[in-house]
Amino acid sequence: MPMNPPTPLCCAGRTVARYVLHPELAPGHAPRPYLHPVRTLAGIAVTEELSADHPHHLGAGVAVPDVAGFNFWGGRTFVRGLGPTVLSNHGVQRHEGFLSQQPDGFVAELAWVACDRVLLRERRTVTATALDDTAWALDLSFSLTNVSGAELSFGSPATNGRAGAAYGGFFWRAPRSEAVPEVFGPDADGESSVHGARADWVALAGRGWTLVFAGASEETRRDPWFVRAAAYPGVGSSLAADGRLSAAAGGTVVRRVVTVVADGRLDRGRAAALVREAVATT
Repeated sequence: MPMNPPTPLCCAGRTVARYVLHPELAPGHAPRPYLHPVRTLAGIAVTEELSADHPHHLGAGVAVPDVAGFNFWGGRTFVRGLGPTVLSNHGVQRHEGFLSQQPDGFVAELAWVACDRVLLRERRTVTATALDDTAWALDLSFSLTNVSGAELSFGSPATNGRAGAAYGGFFWRAPRSEAVPEVFGPDADGESSVHGARADWVALAGRGWTLVFAGASEETRRDPWFVRAAAYPGVGSSLAADGRLSAAAGGTVVRRVVTVVADGRLDRGRAAALVREAVATT
C-alpha cells in the first residue's frame, strides 16, 4: 500500500513504530503520513489502519475534518441540516521531506493541499523515549502555519452541528478486539466520563497494553479529549470543540501530545507516574 518503505522509529534497541510517508489511498481517505504499526516494547501492536468500521482511520497522526470546508480526516463530511454527506472535498497531507532524522525520531515538513492549493505548512516532530523495561513514550508535536494568504478556520462535526463529535487534531486509532477497552482518567472512569473532558491525561487499556495520552503544552491541555471505546477504540485531542479555531494569514497553531505506550494493564497511580516522567523527559 505505501509508495515508499515506511521509516522505522526505534527505542531501547527495538523498532517500536513505522512512519508511512506516501500511502497509496483513495482520495476519500484524505491521504496523509501516519504511524503504523506502533508497538509496545514486547511487540504488541497498538494501532490500526484501514479498519472495516472506519477505513479512513490511519494509525496515529494528525487529521482534521474541516479546514476552511476541506476534509483532511477522510470519509463523509458532516453538513449541518444534512448529516454525514459524501462530498468531493478531501485534502491531502503531502510529506515534503525530513529536516532531521535519527533512529529515535525525526522532524518532518508537510504541505496540506486542497484543490491544488497549499493551505497549511506543517512541521511535525516525533521522538521515542524509553521509560522503563515495559513502557516507552511517543512525543508528537505539530505546528500548522496558515500559508493560504487569508484567514482559515478549523472545525469539527461538533462545530457543524453534531453533538459530541469534536474530533480533529491529534488522533490515535487503536486495534479493535472482542473486549471493549477500559477508559480512565486522573479522577474518572468510563468512556462517558472521560469523553469531552479537559484533563491532564486519559488512558485506554486493551488486552495486554495500556496507552496514556497527555497534553504536553498549556494550549493542548485546554483542548478536550475525544474518546471512543464501545463503537471503536480511539483517542484524540480536539482542536475545535466549542467553536471554530481561527488562524490568521501567516498564523500558526501548535499542539503537543505525549503518549505512554505500555505493556500490561496500568492502574491509575502507575499511569499518572509514567505520564509525569514522560512529559518531563521527552
